[in-house]
Amino acid sequence: MAINPKKCPMPHQDADVRSRNFDEVATGYTVEMAIGEAKRCLECKNKPCVSGCPVNINIPGFISKVKVGEFEEAYKIISESSSLPAVCGRVCPQESQCEHNCTLGIKFEPVGIGRLERFVADYHNANSTEEPVKPEPNGHKVAVVGSGPAGLTCAGDLAKRGYKVTIFEALHTPGGVLVYGIPEFRLPKAIVAKEVDTLKKLGVDIETNVVIGKTLTIDELMEEGYEAIFIGSGAGLPKFMGIEGEGYKGVLSANEFLTRINLMKAYEEGSDTPIQKGKKVCVIGGGNVAMDAARCARRLGAEVTIVYRRTEKELPARREEVEHAMEEGIVFKFLTNPVKILGDENGNARAMVCQRMELSAPDESGRARPVAVEGSEFEIEADTVIMALGTSPNPLIKSTTKGLETQKWGGIIADENGLTSRTAIYAGGDAVTGAATVILAMGAGKTSAKAIDEYLTNK
Repeated sequence: MAINPKKCPMPHQDADVRSRNFDEVATGYTVEMAIGEAKRCLECKNKPCVSGCPVNINIPGFISKVKVGEFEEAYKIISESSSLPAVCGRVCPQESQCEHNCTLGIKFEPVGIGRLERFVADYHNANSTEEPVKPEPNGHKVAVVGSGPAGLTCAGDLAKRGYKVTIFEALHTPGGVLVYGIPEFRLPKAIVAKEVDTLKKLGVDIETNVVIGKTLTIDELMEEGYEAIFIGSGAGLPKFMGIEGEGYKGVLSANEFLTRINLMKAYEEGSDTPIQKGKKVCVIGGGNVAMDAARCARRLGAEVTIVYRRTEKELPARREEVEHAMEEGIVFKFLTNPVKILGDENGNARAMVCQRMELSAPDESGRARPVAVEGSEFEIEADTVIMALGTSPNPLIKSTTKGLETQKWGGIIADENGLTSRTAIYAGGDAVTGAATVILAMGAGKTSAKAIDEYLTNK
């Protein structure tokens, strides 16, 4: 049978419609689409796609089940390695991981692995009545700090091994960056809630509104009888440029903007949470967070411009997110760098002064270094400026935990197994690496769960 050289396209809301609502953009494969896409898989014996997956899902194995319509069996195969399949199928950068290694991709478009994972997870969530089996307890007690992707994965893997796991979450809703950072139109909150509920059924306890370092410290958790602790507290401290005018009203971090929209539903009429609803919004940055902030602002009715100091080629955001933003009418100004924010007599932002840039030799990241063009300043009208320049770990845990070593920039120092400078204390995800992807955080949580199990088994 001849192989279709192209992936089955993912159905989407029309750009003009979706840019005015917060409903999920991609509507998902039908059964026929999923089976058709699965049949493109060559089922390679050496499984190069698996080596590109940070949690090592048996990709050919689950796709072989989709080919014959055994979707629940496919879900079981995915679940052996991943605690969050419906999440990963939506937000993982498959194009640079599993799909990048797909053999079919050498000659044609790679298999739509992420789209198939999403289909299988959604099919399971819509049709399965089977409850997770709670393992027999092994008598050991572990604490997990943070309920983002690293924490949820670590907790899930440990719970499946019989550990009594308690997650401590600082906010009022579990999910971490999955609920406060990623917009509803990319990752519906009901999907995250479903994955969290599955963990609870495995016996994981979740305590919200507990700020480790304030409500309790790491050392106090150890005193309460937790035999090991995993720190997956993420990187929630936003960065600013340090340019003149950042104190004007209307200048804020993407972190705050997205949290108010996503977790506190500030976009809803009558919401108790206020939000900056600008008419002309500038977003500074070129990553996925910048795309999310810009697309949210667009849905709130603004004219939106993304300002990025390199070219389109260097944008770190997923190509799919960039294309969606462009389709939704968001303007991109490349080779542009802000140098000052201007305000009015009432202290409100009114414009941003920018410089034209040109690219020179690569910097330490390997990307071409942007250099300012002298005398090229110009203004962009903006009553709202959103800084999407990355985040770093909050220093609270470090400052309240004796002997916990960190990098100069704040990341917790951990070895390849997640072990920190403190015995029985492990860490992973953004708390160690700085802001990265959901799947890399999950991989770190999985690695630490295995190491904690080995440590407590051999203790």
